[in-house]
Amino acid sequence: MFCRQCGKEILPNSTVCTSCGVPAGTGNNFCPNCGAATNSNAVYCVKCGAPFYQQPAPSAFPEQKSKLAAGLLAFFLGSLGIHNFYLGYTQKAVIQLCASLIGGVISCGIATVGIQIWAIVEGVMILTGSISVDGKGIPLKD
Repeated sequence: MFCRQCGKEILPNSTVCTSCGVPAGTGNNFCPNCGAATNSNAVYCVKCGAPFYQQPAPSAFPEQKSKLAAGLLAFFLGSLGIHNFYLGYTQKAVIQLCASLIGGVISCGIATVGIQIWAIVEGVMILTGSISVDGKGIPLKD
């Protein structure tokens, strides 16, 4: 491992370069892999091909939603479309919310009962795995 600031060799577990005193990994003058001089704007070393800036490894599914939470939201608050808001199906959620509230007032609650039945069916589908992804296509976690 080489210092990015002065190019001197440093131990792999060092936190500071003993030659120039700069924290390990900072600087942009030399390759940390081979010690070759580099362009300050370069992303890869032209001599050895080593990347200068390592991207953190993303987790497989960083924003997984809970299948249980979505199912319970469907059973208890489904007539308001809350489970679909949670899963990211915003358009369907707004339709359920408007149909439940506006249609419920116009039809004396009959529309709200219909939307709740629709939500219970969706809740069962979520819990049994028929609906297994959220609005972004990320699988639901158990």
